[in-house]
Amino acid sequence: MGAGHHHTPAEGGSSPMISRMIAAAAILAAFFVVELTTSLLINSIALLADAGHMLTDVVAVFMGLTAVILAQRGSSSPARTYGWHRAEVFTAVANAGLLVGVALFILWEAMRRLKETPTIPGVPMIVVALAGLLANLVVALLLRSHSQGSLAVKGAYMEVVADSVGSLGVLIAGIVTVTTRWPYADVVVAVLVALWVLPRAVSLARAALRILSEASPAHIDVEELRGALGAVDGVTEVHDLHVWTLSPGKDMCTAHLTSDGDSARVLRDARAVLSARGLDHATVQIESPGPQDGCTETF
Repeated sequence: MGAGHHHTPAEGGSSPMISRMIAAAAILAAFFVVELTTSLLINSIALLADAGHMLTDVVAVFMGLTAVILAQRGSSSPARTYGWHRAEVFTAVANAGLLVGVALFILWEAMRRLKETPTIPGVPMIVVALAGLLANLVVALLLRSHSQGSLAVKGAYMEVVADSVGSLGVLIAGIVTVTTRWPYADVVVAVLVALWVLPRAVSLARAALRILSEASPAHIDVEELRGALGAVDGVTEVHDLHVWTLSPGKDMCTAHLTSDGDSARVLRDARAVLSARGLDHATVQIESPGPQDGCTETF
Protein backbone atom coordinates (compact mmCIF):
# COMPACT_ATOMS: atom_id res chain seq x y z
CA MET A 1 0.00 0.00 0.00
CA GLY A 2 1.36 3.47 -0.82
CA ALA A 3 0.35 7.07 -0.94
CA GLY A 4 1.54 10.02 -2.94
CA HIS A 5 1.05 13.74 -2.75
CA HIS A 6 2.42 16.44 -5.00
CA HIS A 7 1.81 20.10 -5.76
CA THR A 8 3.43 23.13 -7.27
CA PRO A 9 5.26 25.18 -4.63
CA ALA A 10 3.63 28.46 -3.72
CA GLU A 11 5.30 31.61 -4.81
CA GLY A 12 6.88 33.56 -2.05
CA GLY A 13 7.79 37.14 -1.47
CA SER A 14 5.91 40.27 -2.32
CA SER A 15 3.80 40.29 -5.44
CA PRO A 16 3.59 43.02 -8.09
CA MET A 17 -0.15 42.41 -7.88
CA ILE A 18 -0.28 44.04 -4.46
CA SER A 19 1.49 47.22 -5.61
CA ARG A 20 -0.82 47.49 -8.61
CA MET A 21 -3.93 47.02 -6.49
CA ILE A 22 -2.81 49.71 -4.04
CA ALA A 23 -2.27 52.14 -6.92
CA ALA A 24 -5.66 51.18 -8.41
CA ALA A 25 -7.46 51.76 -5.10
CA ALA A 26 -5.88 55.21 -4.70
CA ILE A 27 -6.90 56.30 -8.21
CA LEU A 28 -10.46 55.03 -7.82
CA ALA A 29 -10.98 56.53 -4.35
CA ALA A 30 -9.82 59.96 -5.49
CA PHE A 31 -12.06 59.98 -8.51
CA PHE A 32 -15.07 58.63 -6.59
CA VAL A 33 -15.03 61.79 -4.47
CA VAL A 34 -14.92 63.95 -7.60
CA GLU A 35 -17.73 62.08 -9.34
CA LEU A 36 -20.03 61.88 -6.31
CA THR A 37 -19.61 65.60 -5.57
CA THR A 38 -20.35 66.55 -9.18
CA SER A 39 -23.39 64.25 -9.42
CA LEU A 40 -24.94 65.83 -6.31
CA LEU A 41 -24.20 69.37 -7.49
CA ILE A 42 -25.80 68.94 -10.92
CA ASN A 43 -28.43 66.33 -9.89
CA SER A 44 -27.31 63.75 -12.48
CA ILE A 45 -28.48 60.18 -11.87
CA ALA A 46 -26.19 58.85 -14.60
CA LEU A 47 -23.18 60.35 -12.80
CA LEU A 48 -24.57 59.10 -9.50
CA ALA A 49 -24.84 55.60 -11.00
CA ASP A 50 -21.27 55.83 -12.19
CA ALA A 51 -20.17 57.09 -8.77
CA GLY A 52 -21.96 54.13 -7.19
CA HIS A 53 -20.12 51.76 -9.49
CA MET A 54 -16.90 53.60 -8.71
CA LEU A 55 -17.54 53.01 -5.01
CA THR A 56 -17.97 49.29 -5.64
CA ASP A 57 -14.68 49.44 -7.56
CA VAL A 58 -12.93 50.91 -4.53
CA VAL A 59 -14.46 48.33 -2.18
CA ALA A 60 -13.73 45.50 -4.63
CA VAL A 61 -10.07 46.44 -5.00
CA PHE A 62 -9.68 46.92 -1.25
CA MET A 63 -11.30 43.57 -0.43
CA GLY A 64 -9.39 41.90 -3.24
CA LEU A 65 -6.14 43.33 -1.90
CA THR A 66 -6.97 42.03 1.57
CA ALA A 67 -7.83 38.59 0.19
CA VAL A 68 -4.63 38.37 -1.85
CA ILE A 69 -2.45 39.37 1.13
CA LEU A 70 -4.20 36.86 3.39
CA ALA A 71 -3.87 34.10 0.78
CA GLN A 72 -0.15 34.80 0.33
CA ARG A 73 0.54 34.94 4.05
CA GLY A 74 -1.27 31.70 4.71
CA SER A 75 -1.94 30.63 8.27
CA SER A 76 0.00 28.86 10.98
CA SER A 77 -3.21 27.88 12.76
CA PRO A 78 -3.95 24.13 12.90
CA ALA A 79 -7.59 25.06 12.30
CA ARG A 80 -6.74 26.53 8.86
CA THR A 81 -4.71 23.87 7.07
CA TYR A 82 -5.42 25.57 3.72
CA GLY A 83 -4.59 29.02 5.02
CA TRP A 84 -6.70 31.94 3.74
CA HIS A 85 -7.06 30.93 0.09
CA ARG A 86 -10.86 30.96 0.29
CA ALA A 87 -10.84 34.61 1.41
CA GLU A 88 -10.82 35.84 -2.19
CA VAL A 89 -13.82 33.62 -3.03
CA PHE A 90 -15.88 35.16 -0.23
CA THR A 91 -14.72 38.55 -1.48
CA ALA A 92 -16.04 37.79 -4.95
CA VAL A 93 -19.46 36.92 -3.52
CA ALA A 94 -19.52 40.21 -1.60
CA ASN A 95 -18.49 42.14 -4.71
CA ALA A 96 -21.25 40.55 -6.76
CA GLY A 97 -23.83 41.33 -4.09
CA LEU A 98 -22.67 44.94 -3.92
CA LEU A 99 -22.90 45.31 -7.69
CA VAL A 100 -26.43 43.90 -7.76
CA GLY A 101 -27.50 46.23 -4.96
CA VAL A 102 -26.16 49.34 -6.68
CA ALA A 103 -27.72 48.36 -10.01
CA LEU A 104 -31.14 47.78 -8.44
CA PHE A 105 -30.99 51.10 -6.59
CA ILE A 106 -30.18 52.96 -9.81
CA LEU A 107 -33.06 51.25 -11.62
CA TRP A 108 -35.44 52.24 -8.84
CA GLU A 109 -34.20 55.84 -8.79
CA ALA A 110 -34.41 56.06 -12.60
CA MET A 111 -38.04 54.91 -12.59
CA ARG A 112 -38.84 57.54 -9.98
CA ARG A 113 -37.21 60.29 -12.05
CA LEU A 114 -39.17 59.39 -15.17
CA LYS A 115 -42.13 61.07 -13.49
CA GLU A 116 -40.20 64.33 -13.39
CA THR A 117 -38.58 66.52 -16.03
CA PRO A 118 -34.98 66.80 -14.86
CA THR A 119 -32.76 69.64 -15.99
CA ILE A 120 -29.16 68.45 -16.15
CA PRO A 121 -26.22 70.57 -17.38
CA GLY A 122 -24.39 68.56 -20.02
CA VAL A 123 -20.93 70.16 -19.95
CA PRO A 124 -19.99 69.04 -16.40
CA MET A 125 -21.18 65.53 -17.29
CA ILE A 126 -18.87 65.46 -20.31
CA VAL A 127 -15.83 66.70 -18.39
CA VAL A 128 -16.26 64.33 -15.44
CA ALA A 129 -17.12 61.38 -17.70
CA LEU A 130 -13.94 61.88 -19.72
CA ALA A 131 -11.84 62.01 -16.56
CA GLY A 132 -13.64 58.95 -15.18
CA LEU A 133 -13.11 57.01 -18.38
CA LEU A 134 -9.40 57.76 -18.26
CA ALA A 135 -9.15 56.72 -14.60
CA ASN A 136 -10.97 53.45 -15.27
CA LEU A 137 -8.80 52.61 -18.25
CA VAL A 138 -5.63 53.17 -16.22
CA VAL A 139 -6.92 50.95 -13.40
CA ALA A 140 -8.11 48.27 -15.83
CA LEU A 141 -4.62 48.10 -17.31
CA LEU A 142 -3.15 47.77 -13.83
CA LEU A 143 -5.40 44.82 -12.94
CA ARG A 144 -5.83 43.04 -16.25
CA SER A 145 -2.72 40.86 -16.19
CA HIS A 146 -3.65 39.41 -12.79
CA SER A 147 -7.41 39.03 -13.33
CA GLN A 148 -7.25 35.42 -14.58
CA GLY A 149 -5.33 34.01 -11.66
CA SER A 150 -7.42 35.44 -8.84
CA LEU A 151 -11.19 35.57 -8.46
CA ALA A 152 -10.86 38.55 -6.13
CA VAL A 153 -8.84 40.50 -8.70
CA LYS A 154 -11.17 39.31 -11.45
CA GLY A 155 -14.13 40.72 -9.52
CA ALA A 156 -12.40 44.08 -9.13
CA TYR A 157 -11.34 44.07 -12.79
CA MET A 158 -14.89 43.30 -13.95
CA GLU A 159 -16.28 46.16 -11.91
CA VAL A 160 -13.71 48.57 -13.32
CA VAL A 161 -14.54 47.47 -16.87
CA ALA A 162 -18.25 47.87 -16.13
CA ASP A 163 -17.59 51.31 -14.75
CA SER A 164 -15.67 52.22 -17.92
CA VAL A 165 -18.82 51.44 -19.87
CA GLY A 166 -20.73 53.58 -17.39
CA SER A 167 -18.37 56.51 -17.90
CA LEU A 168 -18.76 56.14 -21.65
CA GLY A 169 -22.52 56.17 -21.20
CA VAL A 170 -22.37 59.33 -19.11
CA LEU A 171 -20.21 60.94 -21.79
CA ILE A 172 -22.81 60.09 -24.44
CA ALA A 173 -25.61 61.38 -22.20
CA GLY A 174 -23.74 64.64 -21.70
CA ILE A 175 -23.21 65.09 -25.44
CA VAL A 176 -26.89 64.34 -26.16
CA THR A 177 -27.98 66.78 -23.44
CA VAL A 178 -25.76 69.56 -24.80
CA THR A 179 -26.66 69.05 -28.46
CA THR A 180 -30.37 68.18 -28.29
CA ARG A 181 -31.51 69.37 -24.85
CA TRP A 182 -33.37 66.07 -24.47
CA PRO A 183 -34.03 65.87 -20.69
CA TYR A 184 -34.10 62.09 -20.32
CA ALA A 185 -30.69 61.14 -21.72
CA ASP A 186 -29.33 61.09 -18.18
CA VAL A 187 -31.99 58.63 -16.96
CA VAL A 188 -31.81 56.37 -20.01
CA VAL A 189 -28.05 55.96 -19.71
CA ALA A 190 -28.34 55.17 -16.00
CA VAL A 191 -30.86 52.39 -16.75
CA LEU A 192 -28.72 50.95 -19.56
CA VAL A 193 -25.61 50.85 -17.39
CA ALA A 194 -27.49 49.15 -14.56
CA LEU A 195 -28.93 46.53 -16.93
CA TRP A 196 -25.48 45.94 -18.42
CA VAL A 197 -23.92 45.34 -15.01
CA LEU A 198 -26.54 42.97 -13.54
CA PRO A 199 -25.82 39.81 -15.61
CA ARG A 200 -22.08 40.22 -15.09
CA ALA A 201 -22.56 40.45 -11.34
CA VAL A 202 -24.69 37.29 -11.40
CA SER A 203 -22.01 35.50 -13.45
CA LEU A 204 -19.32 36.43 -10.91
CA ALA A 205 -21.53 35.22 -8.05
CA ARG A 206 -22.18 31.91 -9.80
CA ALA A 207 -18.45 31.32 -10.33
CA ALA A 208 -17.71 32.00 -6.67
CA LEU A 209 -20.63 29.92 -5.38
CA ARG A 210 -19.53 27.01 -7.58
CA ILE A 211 -16.22 27.02 -5.72
CA LEU A 212 -17.85 27.36 -2.31
CA SER A 213 -20.16 24.42 -3.05
CA GLU A 214 -17.04 22.38 -3.93
CA ALA A 215 -18.37 21.44 -7.35
CA SER A 216 -15.81 19.98 -9.73
CA PRO A 217 -14.01 22.54 -11.93
CA ALA A 218 -15.88 23.22 -15.16
CA HIS A 219 -12.85 22.27 -17.26
CA ILE A 220 -12.42 18.86 -15.61
CA ASP A 221 -14.48 15.90 -16.87
CA VAL A 222 -14.55 13.74 -13.74
CA GLU A 223 -15.76 10.61 -15.53
CA GLU A 224 -13.05 10.99 -18.17
CA LEU A 225 -10.50 11.42 -15.38
CA ARG A 226 -11.81 8.30 -13.63
CA GLY A 227 -11.42 6.36 -16.87
CA ALA A 228 -7.89 7.67 -17.44
CA LEU A 229 -6.82 6.67 -13.93
CA GLY A 230 -8.49 3.29 -14.37
CA ALA A 231 -6.53 2.79 -17.59
CA VAL A 232 -3.19 3.10 -15.78
CA ASP A 233 -1.38 -0.23 -16.05
CA GLY A 234 -1.91 -2.20 -12.84
CA VAL A 235 -4.99 -0.27 -11.61
CA THR A 236 -8.04 -2.48 -11.08
CA GLU A 237 -10.38 0.00 -9.43
CA VAL A 238 -10.76 3.75 -8.88
CA HIS A 239 -12.83 5.00 -5.95
CA ASP A 240 -13.10 7.95 -3.59
CA LEU A 241 -12.28 10.27 -6.49
CA HIS A 242 -12.93 13.88 -5.58
CA VAL A 243 -12.04 17.00 -7.57
CA TRP A 244 -12.72 20.54 -6.38
CA THR A 245 -11.33 24.07 -6.47
CA LEU A 246 -9.81 25.65 -3.39
CA SER A 247 -9.43 29.03 -5.09
CA PRO A 248 -8.95 30.07 -8.74
CA GLY A 249 -5.87 28.35 -10.13
CA LYS A 250 -5.75 25.86 -7.24
CA ASP A 251 -7.66 22.73 -8.30
CA MET A 252 -7.44 19.85 -5.84
CA CYS A 253 -7.87 16.09 -6.22
CA THR A 254 -7.93 12.98 -4.05
CA ALA A 255 -8.18 9.42 -5.37
CA HIS A 256 -7.90 5.86 -4.10
CA LEU A 257 -6.53 3.36 -6.63
CA THR A 258 -6.67 -0.39 -6.11
CA SER A 259 -3.65 -2.00 -7.76
CA ASP A 260 -2.10 -5.43 -8.12
CA GLY A 261 1.06 -4.00 -9.68
CA ASP A 262 4.09 -2.09 -8.51
CA SER A 263 2.79 0.71 -6.24
CA ALA A 264 5.62 3.13 -7.01
CA ARG A 265 5.13 2.82 -10.77
CA VAL A 266 1.33 3.09 -10.52
CA LEU A 267 1.69 6.18 -8.34
CA ARG A 268 4.09 7.78 -10.83
CA ASP A 269 1.79 7.06 -13.79
CA ALA A 270 -1.27 8.30 -11.90
CA ARG A 271 0.52 11.54 -11.09
CA ALA A 272 1.28 12.00 -14.79
CA VAL A 273 -2.43 11.56 -15.63
CA LEU A 274 -3.40 14.18 -13.05
CA SER A 275 -0.68 16.66 -14.03
CA ALA A 276 -1.73 16.46 -17.68
CA ARG A 277 -5.12 17.82 -16.58
CA GLY A 278 -3.73 20.61 -14.43
CA LEU A 279 -4.29 18.78 -11.14
CA ASP A 280 -0.90 19.53 -9.61
CA HIS A 281 -2.19 19.44 -6.04
CA ALA A 282 -3.33 15.84 -5.63
CA THR A 283 -3.28 13.08 -3.04
CA VAL A 284 -3.31 9.52 -4.41
CA GLN A 285 -3.77 6.46 -2.23
CA ILE A 286 -2.58 3.11 -3.66
CA GLU A 287 -4.35 0.10 -2.13
CA SER A 288 -3.87 -3.66 -2.42
CA PRO A 289 -6.79 -5.76 -3.70
CA GLY A 290 -9.26 -6.87 -1.04
CA PRO A 291 -11.30 -5.14 1.69
CA GLN A 292 -9.85 -1.80 2.81
CA ASP A 293 -10.64 -0.28 6.21
CA GLY A 294 -11.81 3.32 6.05
CA CYS A 295 -12.26 3.44 2.26
CA THR A 296 -16.03 3.35 2.10
CA GLU A 297 -17.19 6.35 0.10
CA THR A 298 -19.88 8.27 1.93
CA PHE A 299 -21.66 11.54 1.25
